[in-house]
Amino acid sequence: MKTVITLLLVTFSIQFGIGQTYSGNQKDIDQILQNAKKFSSYVNSSNYEMIGASYTNDAKIFPQRGNIIVGVKDILTYWTLPEGVKTINHKITPSEITIVKNTAYDYGYYEGTTVRANGEESSWKGKYVIVWKRVGNDWKMYLDIWNSI
Repeated sequence: MKTVITLLLVTFSIQFGIGQTYSGNQKDIDQILQNAKKFSSYVNSSNYEMIGASYTNDAKIFPQRGNIIVGVKDILTYWTLPEGVKTINHKITPSEITIVKNTAYDYGYYEGTTVRANGEESSWKGKYVIVWKRVGNDWKMYLDIWNSI
């Protein structure tokens, strides 16, 4: 019996340990999830205009190796790939989203694949934190930080 109880506790711990935790208005959570998916589709299609539109005007990104980049114009410069380079897979998988009034935070994992001009593929993955702000009836990224695993 003790073994069965231990097994059940371990099973439930694993199940909840890998699950997602969302806290806040469901409509807002759904919109943040949708905006994260849209952002990945913009990265995958090199739609730089919409990548920029995903951020607040005063947004900041914190790339792994480099200084803090401030404002949509400079963020777009960062995201713009060189000629012949394309991201073919970008995916964000949130572990937690918490909404407090007009601000939310979201953290989890990202992954992707980039194809270089010579056809060589490079896969990457890591962890991230995004702070979202409500802008009108939408949610936009205000702070975006990531680093590889």
